[in-house]
Amino acid sequence: MLNVTDIHTYYGDSHVLQGVTMTAEKGVVTAVLGRNGVGKTTLCRSLVGLTRARQGRIEFDGTDITALPPHAIAARHVSLVPQGRRVFASLTVYENLAIASRPPSPAASARQGRRWDLPAVFELFPRLKERLNNRGNELSGGEQQMLAIGRALVANPLLMIMDEPTEGLAPAVIVEVGRLVLRLKAEGMSILLAEQNAAFAVKLADYVHVMSKGRIVHSSDPAALWNDEEIKTKLLGVPSRSAVDRPSARG
Repeated sequence: MLNVTDIHTYYGDSHVLQGVTMTAEKGVVTAVLGRNGVGKTTLCRSLVGLTRARQGRIEFDGTDITALPPHAIAARHVSLVPQGRRVFASLTVYENLAIASRPPSPAASARQGRRWDLPAVFELFPRLKERLNNRGNELSGGEQQMLAIGRALVANPLLMIMDEPTEGLAPAVIVEVGRLVLRLKAEGMSILLAEQNAAFAVKLADYVHVMSKGRIVHSSDPAALWNDEEIKTKLLGVPSRSAVDRPSARG
């Protein structure tokens, strides 16, 4: 579904992504892990056209999207749940959702599955229905994350990119985000999950990539990663005394 080949992305003269190559398959959760500052957010921004790669190729669903502007990539049903939520502070919950709503693509309509509209989002997040007329800046951090996810879902994505979805959230809310990702995965959603929280991500992912200094330095299934103490401690900051078994996806 998503093929990234040797992309290089800069902020001015700062060379952030230094030849990233990776794939994300249809209908699974692919995680991109790494410490803060290794390039995960820049990768997400490059994928949706917010920070365009200067070199390399990004192919989505058989189409080269490397040079497309963000609105054209969104029109191909790629949704972003951005780092820091970034809901529209002056708009109500309803307006935040309505402005992003998009009918399913023909490819999505042809397959069985949920159509994401406002009632479906309110079924998933009843709290948002209760806060329907509240503005974005009147919501808690957890409610803003619900809104950011709901806003991505009403675009009926073929691929949903989630950038640090657990950042700044209370532990109980993180558990709920994890349950949501598993539910979407069970319904066939394709998800790219960029996360610092490796213990959270490996519970959900089918395949993982590890980033360091703007490059992918390790790719494997989650169990193989969790059994690699050197990768965990040096690149992910997981204490060496942690359990070597992959955390249960249900625990």
